[in-house]
Amino acid sequence: MASPTLVVVSGPPGSGKTQLAHALAAAIGCPAICRDEIKEGMVHAEGPDFRPSVGDALTVRTFPLFFEVLRVLLTNGVTVVAEAAFQDRRWREGLTPLLPLARLRLIHCTVDAGVARERMLRRASDPTRAAHADAQWVAAGMSTFERVSLPAPSLVVDTTNGYVPDLGAIVSFVGGDPPRDTGT
Repeated sequence: MASPTLVVVSGPPGSGKTQLAHALAAAIGCPAICRDEIKEGMVHAEGPDFRPSVGDALTVRTFPLFFEVLRVLLTNGVTVVAEAAFQDRRWREGLTPLLPLARLRLIHCTVDAGVARERMLRRASDPTRAAHADAQWVAAGMSTFERVSLPAPSLVVDTTNGYVPDLGAIVSFVGGDPPRDTGT
């Protein structure tokens, strides 16, 4: 069986990761596994009293489940787009056991800080996004984000106004063997 591809879409909160992950998965023809969407399902099971916070109990429970779902898919030969706002340490911890199972491609989303803030404020008032602690992230301000630094081809995508590079170029990056790092 040929190795599937694991495309990791990462970046700070509000950087457009989830939308890019879904657009990329649709273009490739594979599932998008998004950590926050798994957590949203947990919130529905938890009930209306759940209040998100940075590092809350559901966030902690979501971490191993997210990587287990990826493991099951990759073990069965499924190419997958994985998306989360994990910093380098968390990605390394979860991805290292998966590296023998797939070709890894890293996509790091960047965005103008003002645009990220607007996106998080919009999400904070969206009842369908109950798992997000966006109000707390906005209050804390944008901090330095440690991007994934595993040895794999990587691409930086600016999502401030669409995608730069465009979706076609991102799909080509996922399928080809581009330079190790095309970003800054």
